[in-house]
Amino acid sequence: MKTWMLVASDARARLFEVANRNATLNEVLDLVNPENRLQGKDLKTDKPGRAFDSLGGHRHATQTPVDPKEQSSIRFAKRVVDELESRLHENRFEALNVVASPHFLGLLRGQMSDALMRAVKEEVAKDLTLEDAASLQVRVAQLF
Repeated sequence: MKTWMLVASDARARLFEVANRNATLNEVLDLVNPENRLQGKDLKTDKPGRAFDSLGGHRHATQTPVDPKEQSSIRFAKRVVDELESRLHENRFEALNVVASPHFLGLLRGQMSDALMRAVKEEVAKDLTLEDAASLQVRVAQLF
């Protein structure tokens, strides 16, 4: 069974092929979310829109329902899941272990199809995206 491992946060996502528990990790994909480094105010393009009240002629600013930084994280989660879905449909892996920061893990789950959710065998809520492949190998062996 081909097993892959996703190590992700809302700033970076790394995908590894895992031959077995003691084998060297082979990095398949490395995605970066450059918007994550920006401040929320830098992600906004302009002032919020204005609207009229339904009664009377008063105008007021409309609010965005989701913070721009959160919206960036949601878009990145969608991008990561799209990559995983594509590779799953190409039969490049059969099982997936996911190691992601707690918040990003929730965003990933919200984007996954049923087929991809069935492929997920293990989940760990931990951000290990800054680890190099060698130390990641040791950390992951302890987790799974």
